[in-house]
Amino acid sequence: MTTDLTVAVLAGGRSSRMGTDKSFVRVLGRPLIEHILAQVAGLGNETLIVTNRPDEYAYLGLPVWADVLPEKGALGGLYSALHAARQRHVLCVACDMPFFVRSLLDHLLGLRQEGEAVVPRLGGQPEPFRAIYRRDCQGPIRAALDAGRLRVSGIFAEMQVRYVDEAEIDRFDPERLSFVNLNTPADLEQAQRLAAQP
Repeated sequence: MTTDLTVAVLAGGRSSRMGTDKSFVRVLGRPLIEHILAQVAGLGNETLIVTNRPDEYAYLGLPVWADVLPEKGALGGLYSALHAARQRHVLCVACDMPFFVRSLLDHLLGLRQEGEAVVPRLGGQPEPFRAIYRRDCQGPIRAALDAGRLRVSGIFAEMQVRYVDEAEIDRFDPERLSFVNLNTPADLEQAQRLAAQP
């Protein structure tokens, strides 16, 4: 267990392309949110869920937080996660990214003292929901929200970021399963196939 870590699962997306709430689509017979929670169990000192539908997640028995600033999209969800966290570092994960490669997560955690954020990057694009943030990143994120700048990738210019690029990622996750994202029923079918592999 990483004692200075909060794991925050962001479950606030609209799921419009999936046609149903992505958190509760079934992968190998279990709701996706349950798979994600099982994979991060014991990773940090606390685990919480950020969602604006708290009643649907109550059965999981975890702290559930609504957006501090509603209708601010993914960046608002990230801000809410940092606001709710009690530990110095926060691993933020999206509810629609079903695969965790533990060796890559452990590597990211080992880098957490090297910047205000540790952010994987593929093709030059940050992956903000497989990333670790210090709680005090709330400041620049709140400033961006207040200014109406809602693009998550826009906040990193305001932080000291330790990027983890492809060559470093591929040492731990050469298939890049950590970054598989479920947006559509076709994505879900592909995830089912990947999950069923031994």
